[in-house]
Amino acid sequence: MSHNNSGTLLGHPKGLFLLFGTELWERFSYYAMRAILVLYLTDKTIDGGLGWTTQEALSLYGIYTGLVYFTPLIGGWIADNFLGQRRSIIIGGVLMAIGQFTLALPHSVIDPHAVKAFYVGLTFLIIGNGLFKPNISTMVGDLYEEGDNRRDGAFTIFYMGINIGSLLAGVIAGTASAVYGWKAGFLCAGFGMLFSLLIQLFFAQRYLGNIGTVPAAVRDAAKNASGKKEPLTKVERDRLKVIMVMCTFVIVFWAGFEQAGGLMNIYSQEYTNRMIGSFEVPAAWFQSLNPFFIIICAPILASLWVKMGKKEPNSPVKFALAMFSLALGFACMIGAALEQGGDMTVKTSMLWLIGAYFFHTIGELCLSPIGLSMVTKLAPLRLASLMMGAWFGANAIANYIAGEIGSRIGEAGPLAIFSGIAITAVIAGVLLLLLSNTLINWMHGAESSNDDEHVEVKTAEA
Repeated sequence: MSHNNSGTLLGHPKGLFLLFGTELWERFSYYAMRAILVLYLTDKTIDGGLGWTTQEALSLYGIYTGLVYFTPLIGGWIADNFLGQRRSIIIGGVLMAIGQFTLALPHSVIDPHAVKAFYVGLTFLIIGNGLFKPNISTMVGDLYEEGDNRRDGAFTIFYMGINIGSLLAGVIAGTASAVYGWKAGFLCAGFGMLFSLLIQLFFAQRYLGNIGTVPAAVRDAAKNASGKKEPLTKVERDRLKVIMVMCTFVIVFWAGFEQAGGLMNIYSQEYTNRMIGSFEVPAAWFQSLNPFFIIICAPILASLWVKMGKKEPNSPVKFALAMFSLALGFACMIGAALEQGGDMTVKTSMLWLIGAYFFHTIGELCLSPIGLSMVTKLAPLRLASLMMGAWFGANAIANYIAGEIGSRIGEAGPLAIFSGIAITAVIAGVLLLLLSNTLINWMHGAESSNDDEHVEVKTAEA
């Protein structure tokens, strides 16, 4: 794989920042639309909402987010075998832009077919997302040679782009739709997607060289003596096992983390004293704490991993740290529930919530970008984007489980819920530490830059 080394920025290839920009605007587009989707569906005013019930809107929202996490499996496979990653991103981006602009069409143009147009727009978004999402992440991994210890840091920086996009999206699309109506919000999302496409079209050749232009399966076959696809080696099978085991833990983490969005949102709304002097902090602002903490902590953690060099913890240990952080976050929520002492009329301190979001964010940074990075290290070349799709599939399952838990534990009371999640997270973390040596063996040196390990891999594969 030839790299187009057009220099580095902050110690990383410039191509990383190109992909960072592409992803930032694509995520801006996604979150802008997501922020107003349910509000638009349930709006009954002349402002051009569709007037659905909350139940109908939330069920459509669930199906949409589920499909958004599921289609990358298919998109990854198509890119690996036929299109290559770069072409997949461009086609996916074009489809998503068409989808957003379809949603933005004024009702005067599309009535009486407003609902049909809405479904057409969503379909374009879902298909486009499937082609875009797994492939942009795999290309970040392709910027680094095997054993390059900058990779975890790179994904942490890339992850920051996602969060800047989501932070801007809520503010810009939310304001636009409040001032100019829902369609203006969808229009912002469409323009975000166009920015993302233009960045990719104009700068990819210069900063990425030929990364992502040839389908992975073709590149892989060319490396084999036979020039054809070959069965997976023992090393490749072991590495796939690691991805599958880690996916299981990812489901546990996100099922707890996503509770935060629902449960903690309600908690901040109803049981938290949000007064600062005479000003009451809007409950929705707490939702911005997570991207805010990520943007602050991501660069610190990224540079910490690089500074630690040989002492840097491996992926299973970072995942265990993520579980313990999740537990600490819920320990803060247990603190809030204890402060109430079972009296639901008592309002608790905001600091509990801020602490909880802080620890959850540290956990997310030890797990999410590290997981993306790990998939690119471990997946066999010809399955790289497909495995990235499987990784997002685990998120889809976790979101579903989170919803199920959330809807069932209204009776249990906050203390039981928060402590249950905290205990589960600690158990998962301990399990990971116990399994870490086995997992590292199965990785066959994918996570170390020591030459002797590479020698060992070569002989194992021979």
